[in-house]
Amino acid sequence: MNETLVTVVGNVATTPVYRELPSGPVARFRLAVTSRYYDAAKNAWNDGHTNFFTVWAWRALGTNVQGSVSVGEPVIVQGRLKVRDEERGGQHWTSADIEALAIGHDLSRGTAAFRRVGRANPALTEPVAEREESAAGTREKEPAPVG
Repeated sequence: MNETLVTVVGNVATTPVYRELPSGPVARFRLAVTSRYYDAAKNAWNDGHTNFFTVWAWRALGTNVQGSVSVGEPVIVQGRLKVRDEERGGQHWTSADIEALAIGHDLSRGTAAFRRVGRANPALTEPVAEREESAAGTREKEPAPVG
């Protein structure tokens, strides 16, 4: 399949909007991505053009975005780029959307505290000691030696 995968680094520009749809949960937000360049004549970094993307996060990713991402935070988004052309009210619109595969905070610009969400598979969330104890309790006991 010929998909355009992109990784973009930018700032969350709008409050994520979360919806429960028949196809599953989804969150969307706008991402501002500004290029920077070094001006040797001025010996300074300058901001270039800002691109805006609408980021769509489906299912568990959308649920986690709702509880983790706020306006102004620096994030890294990886996903499928989709450019849309449409007519609305007699005007031509072009928009660039990213169907996110992964979203995370940009730790080069701050810190974050990761919290794993509960899963149906306890092997993914239980500490190793608890898994070993529960496995030991479910094993069959060997019969006592006769004799």
